[in-house]
Amino acid sequence: MSDTTAATAVFDALVEHDMGPYFATPCGVLAPLLAQLQERADYHVVAREDNAVGMAAGVALTGGTATVLMQNSGFGQSVNALASLVVPYRIPMLLIISMRGTPPDPTPENLAMGRLTAPILDGLGIGHHYLSAGMADDQIRDVRRTVVEKRHSHALLVRPDEFDWEA
Repeated sequence: MSDTTAATAVFDALVEHDMGPYFATPCGVLAPLLAQLQERADYHVVAREDNAVGMAAGVALTGGTATVLMQNSGFGQSVNALASLVVPYRIPMLLIISMRGTPPDPTPENLAMGRLTAPILDGLGIGHHYLSAGMADDQIRDVRRTVVEKRHSHALLVRPDEFDWEA
């Protein structure tokens, strides 16, 4: 699946399952998806990941659903907002986190967060699994049930090459 096709499959699934509004920080891995989302009125670029989590929490507290898109280095920035706001008050949201520092990303500055992202999510009690663009519709429909019906946050992890990113 090319980057455009894979990103379109994920974009279509997010829109179909009404997972917006979308709060995102810039990310090269997610760029093909972010380029499609930016055409929507409910897409917001946010400077910091913890602020994006706070904005998504506000949407959830008014009964809406929200999705936060970020790189895993930014996920590190958002851990306190997740640990002290989202998790204890069971504020549901979808997190889409690109996994820099995992194959095929060889950049040494991202290796630690590549190793730590899943264990931190485990420690927070936030369920997670890898996104597969070929199964995006089923995955996002299932995640919507978790977020809306069970009121749990969930993270979809995105491999660096899911949308054909290269170092």
